[in-house]
Amino acid sequence: MTHPSPVICVDGPSGAGKGTLSQHLAKAFGWHLLDSGALYRVVGFACRCQAIALEDSDAVADIARTLDVTFRPADAGVRVWVAGEDVTSGIRTEEGGRDASTVAALPAVRKALLLRQQELARPPGLVADGRDMGTVVFPDAPLKIFLTASDQARAERRFHQLQGMGESVSLARLLTDIQERDARDQSRTVSPLVPAEDAIVIDSTMLSAGEVLQAVCELAVSRELLSDASELRLDPADASGQ
Repeated sequence: MTHPSPVICVDGPSGAGKGTLSQHLAKAFGWHLLDSGALYRVVGFACRCQAIALEDSDAVADIARTLDVTFRPADAGVRVWVAGEDVTSGIRTEEGGRDASTVAALPAVRKALLLRQQELARPPGLVADGRDMGTVVFPDAPLKIFLTASDQARAERRFHQLQGMGESVSLARLLTDIQERDARDQSRTVSPLVPAEDAIVIDSTMLSAGEVLQAVCELAVSRELLSDASELRLDPADASGQ
């Protein structure tokens, strides 16, 4: 039997390929998509725009509770809109990532965003991309993936991604940022970055995006989240990892 409103959780550190996998899964399944990392990036971005200190827990939590944020699928990933303005480029910077990690460590902010994330679990299903989707937000999800990769591989992926966006970046600095962010995410007292006990850990260091996608699709079918693979709307370009 298929679940009436199932959730697939895709957790893991920055640069492991969570976003690519989650977008392709949502597209293949025809499900909704939650990019929880973007929520925290938007909170950090909004705080900077309003000159609110990222360490001011109460003020940042107020921002998190009142955000008017919308995710809109696009050919090149997911576009993020806040109060009718497309802020995708503004939040996808390295500064945006550091700000997201900072505000995500605040318990009041995580509490403010928890219910908003859970409300997105509606039919036909949800693919939830983040760092605590399987441990905190959707602990009863029938399929939890923890996607990881080596520090070097993640830094190189991010380097090429940012170069493609026209940014001038340093690979050495990106590697340091990733290691520092991992340390913050893994050591925070609330919702630390760890695999759920029932998560399936996939190391993508030596795998293409297509190989990871294929493996997770097979797991979804085996867990009866779909009747069979024929229900998948798999684009050949997605399956090849291009």
